[in-house]
Amino acid sequence: MPLALVTLIVDDYDPAIAFFTEALGFSLVEDSPSATTDGRPKRWVVVQHGGSGAGIVLARADGTDQEQAIGRQFAGRVGLFLRVDELDLTLARLVEAGCDVVRPVRHEPYGRVCVVRDPWGNLWDLLSDTPDH
Repeated sequence: MPLALVTLIVDDYDPAIAFFTEALGFSLVEDSPSATTDGRPKRWVVVQHGGSGAGIVLARADGTDQEQAIGRQFAGRVGLFLRVDELDLTLARLVEAGCDVVRPVRHEPYGRVCVVRDPWGNLWDLLSDTPDH
């Protein structure tokens, strides 16, 4: 059973959609009106990278507990891992989009890697398969 979706809590749908589609190059797979279990309006927003694999549900925080979880869903650990073809170009785009470099690019036997913090506070590993020769 392949993993289909994971949820990432954000403060607002549209800035999150812009970040994922413009800075990360994800596709907006779905953006549909929906409702909470008690009938309040919300949106069902899914982004996906490359058209296959797991998608990310961008869920607007609903209530104090969820608002406090924004950027802390992984308790300060790297919780999201993205394989990229061109690490330097991707990193430059992310910094321009408001990400902070937490750990600069380093070379490992499996390739190049760095850690960035997205605009909501989540930590991402950017991984490149290109090893340092």
